[in-house]
Amino acid sequence: MVTAIVFIKADVARIPEVAEQVAAIDGVSEVYSVTGGLDLIALVRVARHDDLATVIPEHVNRVPGVLSTETHIAFRAYSSHDLEAAFSLGQEDGI
Repeated sequence: MVTAIVFIKADVARIPEVAEQVAAIDGVSEVYSVTGGLDLIALVRVARHDDLATVIPEHVNRVPGVLSTETHIAFRAYSSHDLEAAFSLGQEDGI
């Protein structure tokens, strides 16, 4: 599995639509709206490096409202935690 982190600058008026369209692309596992110099961060997970050449330039970059992207390919994961478990802290079973 190859993971890429894609920083996306988008037309500010279209961020929600851009995020939804990017999230619907095969290979995109998550899209986050963020603060700072970027508008969105997408996580792309594909089987092969060559698949990145399809997902990012042929699909993500062509979403209307995407102004630019910057892609970072992950070499190794040092932490794999269950995000759902983290968000359910403090909740009791059956509530």
